[in-house]
Amino acid sequence: MRIYAMSDIHGCRDKLERLVARCQADAKDEPTRFVFLGDYIDRGPDSRGVLDFLIDLQSRRPDAVTCLCGNHEDMALNAIGDPSQIPQWVIFNGGDKALRSFGVTRPSDVPARYIDWMRSLKTHIDDGVRFFVHAGIDPDRPLDQQSRHDMLWMREPFLSDLRDFGRFIVHGHTPLRSGRPDLRLNRVNVDTAAVLGGPLTAAVFHDNIAAPIGFLQEP
Repeated sequence: MRIYAMSDIHGCRDKLERLVARCQADAKDEPTRFVFLGDYIDRGPDSRGVLDFLIDLQSRRPDAVTCLCGNHEDMALNAIGDPSQIPQWVIFNGGDKALRSFGVTRPSDVPARYIDWMRSLKTHIDDGVRFFVHAGIDPDRPLDQQSRHDMLWMREPFLSDLRDFGRFIVHGHTPLRSGRPDLRLNRVNVDTAAVLGGPLTAAVFHDNIAAPIGFLQEP
């Protein structure tokens, strides 16, 4: 089986559609699985289109498509549930562009199908070889004791930690302005800043090999 992991789409539907098509062509006749690592909305032009695409893909291939929660989905849910959290999402983190794509002005008016879908998202997947997560982990905690906040927001000390975490960590969240994924012995960051003009990146895995066997990108 080939596994394709990508992160931080941020409303870039065109790049997402092209990259998924490339992954499907790359797999040829091999079984495939997609893992999306969060941050589907905000900052880019078509948050609603990205969610429509992912919801449709997931409905057609429920056993082969997993979407995880990112900190931007978490901020949106917080703002929808608590008006005091609206500035954090809408003013400081690009939620205004997401609202515009939904055709609403208030977080509480986001259509229910998108709210329900975001609420259903898991924080991580542990497949026994890799640990897929949006942002990272707390290096000083076992993988089965990670907090939701750390998995959605972590940068340091995780990014600088060279230890073996017991799984190969596959993550995004920290944009790489170089446009190249950051591959280390214990982790890979696939956030290549698609919404800032970089490519959208998919790390390609074989199911029994921890590190990626390659990368696919769409500019």
